[in-house]
Amino acid sequence: MARVVVDVMPKPEILDPQGKAVTGALNRLGYAGFTVRQGKRFEIEVDGELTDDRLDQVRDAAEKLLANTVIEQFDVRVEGAN
Repeated sequence: MARVVVDVMPKPEILDPQGKAVTGALNRLGYAGFTVRQGKRFEIEVDGELTDDRLDQVRDAAEKLLANTVIEQFDVRVEGAN
């Protein structure tokens, strides 16, 4: 069984109010110089062999369901792979 990770982040040009709130809170706690952008992480367990076709299915699912591609970008990677 393979684990595929899909990281979803707001596109750079999109405002990120959650990230801005976390950045402000960090500053108030004394952690100056940090800028936070908040996103989502999905871990997908794939039964059987992880073929190129199965990885393409994960990318398709990420584009259609996991990310709103109008305002978000996503990255698909196999966990533990370099």
